[in-house]
Amino acid sequence: MFKGFIVTLCLTLCAALALAAEPGQLRIGYQKSSVSMVLAREHQLLEKALPGTQVQWIEFPGGPQLIEALNGGSVDVGNIGDIPPIFAQAAGIDLQYIGVEPSDGKTEAILLPKNSQAQSLADLKGKRVALLKGSSAHNFFLKSLQRAGLKLSDVNLVYLSPADARAAFEQGKLDAWVIWDPYYSAALLDGSAHLLSDGQGLDSGGSFYIASGAFVRQHGAAVAPILKAFGAAQQLSFDQRDASIDSMTRILGLQRPVVESYFSHRSRSPLQGIDARVVASQQRTADLFLANHLIPKAVRIEQIVFKSE
Repeated sequence: MFKGFIVTLCLTLCAALALAAEPGQLRIGYQKSSVSMVLAREHQLLEKALPGTQVQWIEFPGGPQLIEALNGGSVDVGNIGDIPPIFAQAAGIDLQYIGVEPSDGKTEAILLPKNSQAQSLADLKGKRVALLKGSSAHNFFLKSLQRAGLKLSDVNLVYLSPADARAAFEQGKLDAWVIWDPYYSAALLDGSAHLLSDGQGLDSGGSFYIASGAFVRQHGAAVAPILKAFGAAQQLSFDQRDASIDSMTRILGLQRPVVESYFSHRSRSPLQGIDARVVASQQRTADLFLANHLIPKAVRIEQIVFKSE
C-alpha cells in the first residue's frame, strides 16, 4: 500500500514537472521591429523548442502597450526596451526580467532636421525635442543630457509617439527627434534628418525579455528553452544576414537599404540571462529616473530578476 502511494506520488510529481516545463499555451508579445522575435516567429523556433505548446504571437505598437497586456494577463512573455519594465515595477506590476540582448547604443539617435545648424546638445537649449515617454529613447536622451552637463528642464520636451513625432519632424515643428531604429535609419536615408549623436558610451541597457510573474512561477522550467530559441533567432540574423534582411524588409514594409542600415547598427553581443552587471546597469537607470522625478518611487531591480532553480 505504501509502495503504491509512493508510485502515485512520483507520477503526480512527474506530471507536474512536465506541465511546468512545457506550458499548454505560450502568448508572446512582440513589436515587429524586434528582429530576434520576428525571426523566431518566422522560423517557428519556439514551436520547435516546445512542441507540446500552442504558441500565440501578439503584436504591439510599443513597450507600454505590451506591459499593459502582460499586466492584464493576456501576454506571458515579451521583448521591450530598458525603461518600460522600470515604470512597470514602480507601478507594482507583477513581472520578471528573464533575459537581455545587450546594446552598444548604436540603434538610438538624436536626429536634427536636415537644415539645422545645431552642433551640440547645448544648441538645443529651449528647443522643442520629441520622444516617447517611458521608452528607451527617454533613457538615452536623459543620459545624453547628463553627459553634456544639462537637465531635462533645459529643453522643451514634447512627448509623442514615433509616428506623430515623425510627422511633426517632417513638418518642421520640432528641433530634434530622439528615436530608435528602424525609424532612425529611415529618416537618415530619406534625407529628412542628420545625426547629432547616438547612444554609444551611455551605458545602454539593451533589449529585455520579460515574463509575467504568474507564468514563471508556474512554468519556470520553460524559460531556458524560450531564451534558447530567441538566442538562436538572434544568431540566425548574423549567420543568414541577407535572408534575414529580406524577411524584415517584407514584414516592416520598408525599403531594403533602411533595414540594412538597421542591421548594421545592431550589436553582436549574444542574448544572455540577467547577471549582476546587467542588474547594476538597470539599477543605475532606475535611480536616474527617480532622481529626475520620472518614476514615483524607488525600485530594486534585483527583486524581479528570474532565478532558475
